[in-house]
Amino acid sequence: MAYELIITEKPKSALKIAQALDGKIGKDSINGVPFYRLNYKGREIAITSAVGHVYTLAEKNPSKWAYPVFDVEWKEASEVRKGSGHVLKYVNAIKKLAKDASSFTVATDYDIEGEVIGLNVIRYACRQKDAARMKFSTLTPQDLVKSYEHKSKTLDWGMAWAGETRHELDWYYGINISRALTHAMKTTGMFKILSSGRVQGPALKIVVDKEKEIQKFRPEPYWQIELLGNVSGGIIDAWHINDRFFDRKKADAVMEKTRNQKASVSEVERRQFKQEPPTPFDLTTLQTEAYRCFKISPKNTLAIAQNLYTDGLISYPRTSSQVLPKEIEYEKIIKDIRSQARYSKLASQILSGKKIEPNNGKKTDPAHPAIYPTGIGPKNLDDYESKIYDLIVKRFLATFADEAVRETLKIDIDVNKEIFVAKGTTTIEKGWHVFYEPYMDFKNDELPNVSKGQDVKVVEIKMHDKQTQPPKRYTPASIIRELEKRNLGTKATRATIIETLYDRGYVSGENLQATELGIKTIESLEKFCPEIIDEELTRHFENEMDEIQEKKKKPLEVLDEAKKVLTKILNEIKSKESQIGEKLGEAFKETTRRANILGKCPVCKDGNLRVITSRASGKRFVACDKYPNCKTTFGIPQSGTIKPVKELCKDCGYPMVAVITKGKRPWRLCLNPNCPSKQQMINASVEI
Repeated sequence: MAYELIITEKPKSALKIAQALDGKIGKDSINGVPFYRLNYKGREIAITSAVGHVYTLAEKNPSKWAYPVFDVEWKEASEVRKGSGHVLKYVNAIKKLAKDASSFTVATDYDIEGEVIGLNVIRYACRQKDAARMKFSTLTPQDLVKSYEHKSKTLDWGMAWAGETRHELDWYYGINISRALTHAMKTTGMFKILSSGRVQGPALKIVVDKEKEIQKFRPEPYWQIELLGNVSGGIIDAWHINDRFFDRKKADAVMEKTRNQKASVSEVERRQFKQEPPTPFDLTTLQTEAYRCFKISPKNTLAIAQNLYTDGLISYPRTSSQVLPKEIEYEKIIKDIRSQARYSKLASQILSGKKIEPNNGKKTDPAHPAIYPTGIGPKNLDDYESKIYDLIVKRFLATFADEAVRETLKIDIDVNKEIFVAKGTTTIEKGWHVFYEPYMDFKNDELPNVSKGQDVKVVEIKMHDKQTQPPKRYTPASIIRELEKRNLGTKATRATIIETLYDRGYVSGENLQATELGIKTIESLEKFCPEIIDEELTRHFENEMDEIQEKKKKPLEVLDEAKKVLTKILNEIKSKESQIGEKLGEAFKETTRRANILGKCPVCKDGNLRVITSRASGKRFVACDKYPNCKTTFGIPQSGTIKPVKELCKDCGYPMVAVITKGKRPWRLCLNPNCPSKQQMINASVEI
């Protein structure tokens, strides 16, 4: 019997659609791959799924490390990527179901990646030229039924062509430049797989530029003068109106002028202001807030949000929109949220208001609205999922709440014509603050109630010696914001790009610190082939892909242009391979050397402790690099990766190291064999 075949992106989505279209579904499987049969309004339907990208780009005629190469084709992922063997059974299941299907509908995530997944499945597994398209932002029954009943007759070809072009462009850049840099490194006799890409190169340059700013920074001394006074029975803390004195003589003059002088209030200024509710979450602001509140990395935040989406709890997270349209029926969602005990009081408060309207932001997305909870109550969430879900619900409710009203109070204190200023801000009406607690806790800096001309009893006037601070490094969240601001990468790829910089050894640390390898890589590219890291060129191609999506440009035009640009870049690299290789080789050695430093030698105080592998026994140990002048050594576990933690033992002051073993939780170890903490552990085990 002929039927319509609906193809989703993930197995859980297939089940959700089946349940939404018909409560009486028949579940079956092909070699362990589940699919569902049902009848919807007299129409026979089968629903199955892919598992993400089941097709990937690969070189048509593979050649070991040759470049440039532009001859690519789509192949089954199981043939190309290691660890993708499980994909094959899903492709085979789709092929088998496609044979008896009379029509096809794509129901993958409605974005560029989802469109490419759907196109490839239809084109290669189903052997069709086109298919109908379901478009939805949540996996709730009502949205899925609506999406099915109003599906478009064709794929979103603009989105599909733009997605294909992006994949090819990224492949051209990633493979060719990585091969070119790796070849350059090989000229030094070393083998280290290096990578750069269309967005990765400019992203690394942003981090390196910041690192160089920090390295060039020289602290400058300055002085601040603080007044502590007593007025109306309360303590007042005020600072000289000039704030920073970079001339010590001028600061000393103020101290002399105010010594043993009377003080009085010369000006009192109150100002109330309204603070608008926050705008709804787009992906970037969700990632930023999750990092600020919970220190969850942007990549993990996206993965958690994706799980919440497939569970039907939130809308599609890969969105750049900060707008909640009326079509999502947000009043109904708030009513559903009210049934969850945790949010009942907050939701009821919103529903009791005169007007239920969100404080929408300016950013929009043609495919999806801002991120919002569906109103379905969660079950069995883990700790991180609960945190992200709570953040999304409270942000959603806060966007509908009243403005907060805050008041600033500024008090000028005159001490012999020198003015000191005290500032405080208090909340008059909490408004939306109540809904977004504890994620936005505004401090109240209350000042004593004073009037102009009132005397102030000076308790102390003191001068503080300070230094200017270097610029702050990017955090995993702030770098994603920066990439978005510069229109580099996409909302879905930025977090992965940052992870790649870590994986390649270009950056390290919780806050992104460019390593020697990262710095030298950018310096080499800047000197010999600056186009690779040219933001303007990257943005140019991003804009062209937007034009493809809008059907203003053809993919072939953009790809031909990219080939010409890339060929020129690669020829430049090839002509200067040895110079580039020499610079990269030095950087790799230095990066490796620094990564192996576990800490200062606690015995000689001069050398650095490193992991050494004995040529005779093959065993490893930690030794001071000032050998033979210092013969300090320590034993370490013979399995697992040893990494520095830049922390001294609290019990003995010796360096600590992390021991990382695959499949086990990392653990920390003090290098001192006679550390009191180890003796305590021995004693405890004896007592037991």
